[in-house]
Amino acid sequence: MVRYVAGGASALLLIAAGFFVWKSGAEAENVVPPAPVPARAAAAYQSGGAGPRLARPPEQPERSREAKRFARADRDRDGRITLAEQLAPRRKAFAKADRDGNGSLSFEEWTAASAAKFAKADLDRSGWLDAAEYEASRPKHKAKPRCKC
Repeated sequence: MVRYVAGGASALLLIAAGFFVWKSGAEAENVVPPAPVPARAAAAYQSGGAGPRLARPPEQPERSREAKRFARADRDRDGRITLAEQLAPRRKAFAKADRDGNGSLSFEEWTAASAAKFAKADLDRSGWLDAAEYEASRPKHKAKPRCKC
């Protein structure tokens, strides 16, 4: 029994020693290179100018999600959203759906987009969709635009 305890203790000591050797080797290497100094800041340092202040770009305050949404809805940028501004996107969508321009939507006008999508998906013009046609009519997910940083 003493052999098992001695073996376990020696194994733990070997693991601890290996860990300390590994950590001391990692600290000896400088794996993170120093940050490059922009040319403008380097020139300011050499000329005795205001160095570090030139190295940072101007900061813009982070706008919240609701502030961005408010800015999109406030079309005339007066800091207020009027009823006309609030209803403008809905009026535009309604006018697009109102094909005959009479100011009211019939059932056919209201469902025109769905009917057109169904007709496009019904490849064999059978009047119904099989599983493959229905799968092909699945909405495509829009890819998020990449950052233009």
